[in-house]
Amino acid sequence: MSVTAALGFRASGVAAGLKSTGAPDVALVVNDGPVSSAAAVFTSNRCKANPVLWSEKAITTGSARAVVLNSGGANCYTGAAGFQIVHETAELAGELLGVGPIDVQVCSTGLIGLLNDKDDLLGGVREAASALSADGGAAASTAIMTTDTVSKQAVRTFEGVTIGGMAKGAGMLAPALATMLVVITTDADLSAADLDAALRTATARSFDRLDSDGCQSTNDTVLLMASGSAEVTPDLAEFTAQLTELCRDLALQLLADAEGADHEIAIETVNAATEEDALAVGRSVARSNLFKCAIFGKDPNWGRILASVGTTDAAFDPADLDVALNGVWVCRNSGPAEDPAGIDLEQRAVSVTIDLKAGKEAATIWTNDLTQAYVHENSAYSS
Repeated sequence: MSVTAALGFRASGVAAGLKSTGAPDVALVVNDGPVSSAAAVFTSNRCKANPVLWSEKAITTGSARAVVLNSGGANCYTGAAGFQIVHETAELAGELLGVGPIDVQVCSTGLIGLLNDKDDLLGGVREAASALSADGGAAASTAIMTTDTVSKQAVRTFEGVTIGGMAKGAGMLAPALATMLVVITTDADLSAADLDAALRTATARSFDRLDSDGCQSTNDTVLLMASGSAEVTPDLAEFTAQLTELCRDLALQLLADAEGADHEIAIETVNAATEEDALAVGRSVARSNLFKCAIFGKDPNWGRILASVGTTDAAFDPADLDVALNGVWVCRNSGPAEDPAGIDLEQRAVSVTIDLKAGKEAATIWTNDLTQAYVHENSAYSS
């Protein structure tokens, strides 16, 4: 599985000492070609970590031969010394692999304001380069974990090509993107422009629709690399569809591992005037702490849903809204309908359907409940 499922890629994951636990914390994924096309999307947070600042510039070449990822420290707001560590990381990886530093993407995740120990990190890069393997995808996916309880991996195969991916993330899941690092590989022969178009479509319909706690990270990176090893150029529309499915698979794995969550909630808005309206309504409900607390308490309080819908600029008649929880239409025409007592909120999966009756567009936002465990974990994250 994971990033070495596609032909032409090797990976590794090692323990470099960045984590006090001694767990794996440095990963390396290498594209052996013959093609080195690449595309990436990054956080839209204006406060960006040093690795993002480096990688945003490097990816403008449309090429990437490798990506170095570390957990244990975000290398964000660590000053000039932090950016210098990124530069030296790319230089060392490039030297070990025989490529230029501009062909090396760099990603970090962990606590903001923590300057990674340069000797430990560079030592980890050397060890990771020595440990590279065509079977190293699983090790790499483990090395990028922070508060994750499980690694996240996915694979799709079609038309003679393979797409493989790994992701990390368990909190701060919000549109554009989440506190996530995602590396996706394919052995398809596609240009950087085609990869960029496909990736932006895929992320818009997957990672950008996660909204766990409304907080946006400084380090988000989703990187797509193509090796061309399959010697196949797939239909771009089919490639995009398969990539979107893989990204949605990884996104839902992130949601399932959200910090402290007891429920995974799919909020579908239907019959909206525009897709943007549907997304706005879903995000408003997903960011309502009152609604999320109600789901945690297994309380089918649909009034909190309507209250959130009303804060948006979406087109709808406030006197004519329908709402269902787990398929039970508790609200019809903006009034009480079926008995909420018939709703079972004991199961982890929860569905919310909101009918705006204003058009034909629909969209789904994924979120989770707000629990005591989430508050506990994030109250002590840096200590």
